[in-house]
Amino acid sequence: MPENKNTIRRTGRRKTAIASVRLVPGSGQISVNQRTLEDYFPRDTARMRILEPFEVTETAGQFDAIISVKGGGSSAQADAVRHGISRALLTSSDVLRSALRKNGMLTRDPREVERKKYGRHKARKRPQYSKR
Repeated sequence: MPENKNTIRRTGRRKTAIASVRLVPGSGQISVNQRTLEDYFPRDTARMRILEPFEVTETAGQFDAIISVKGGGSSAQADAVRHGISRALLTSSDVLRSALRKNGMLTRDPREVERKKYGRHKARKRPQYSKR
């Protein structure tokens, strides 16, 4: 199937989650991994974070989003989708940059899980100290 000329493709990331976002001018339908948004993200907070870029830029209902997301947990996936949508909206119109930047939606959250070190229980947790 040939790609539409007004289709915008961008990638969003958070922790180990990667979201591929495709925005097409439409009526505001959002599908995630070929499921509805409500079906894939049952938590209200996750859906609220995903729809936040549309509300901040006042573009709700102007684009259909086809999203493919993998890796990470549900919260990281929601943030990856949010990052991808923000970047796609920026591609559609450069005027939206200040609103997206002010709300921190264009910055990729760099925090990752720290690796476990040898001689430790976790990354930083030490074994219990015994005086005697």
